[in-house]
Amino acid sequence: MHRRVPSARRPADDEALRRQFDRDAIWHRMVKPGHRLPSQPLLEADLGPIHLDRLRLTGPIVLVFFRYASSDPCNTALAAYQHELVPALAGTDAHLVAVSPQIPLRLAEIKRRHELTYFVAADVRHSLIDAFNLGFHEPGADAVLGARRSVLPFPAVVIADRAGTVRFADVRADGAPHPDPATILTAVRALN
Repeated sequence: MHRRVPSARRPADDEALRRQFDRDAIWHRMVKPGHRLPSQPLLEADLGPIHLDRLRLTGPIVLVFFRYASSDPCNTALAAYQHELVPALAGTDAHLVAVSPQIPLRLAEIKRRHELTYFVAADVRHSLIDAFNLGFHEPGADAVLGARRSVLPFPAVVIADRAGTVRFADVRADGAPHPDPATILTAVRALN
């Protein structure tokens, strides 16, 4: 079941929201270290299907969950990851994959706009978002997503090792900024 939370259009009081989620036990159902990476295919904006179970065999996977291509906070985060995180990850085997429930055609726009060299993939059936319990209901989001559901993911970064075990999970309240590149890089380097 997906809960309704404050929209990114209104400032979120992250600490108050976390306390409410703790009372409702929502955080306890979300992905955390020790969970398994589901074997889910995603639709990459340019390449078509990518399979996480195959991708992880060649290196850890860094999943960045974001709302949709026209979201200003998401644009800021994804561009920062391109400029700061991608060069730093070059010395590792890690694969950076940005994940949104938006259809691939619309995701291609953000990939081109920021010249993103990492994977930008659609989870249009919400398989991965649901498996990690990261979704919340946002009325009207289906029109922006080009999908049948009005479910968006919380801003989150999930890192899984080659065995498919989640080793790092940082889930933020809606409206909160994504984890900074330095935090993600530290988590990736801790895998070795």
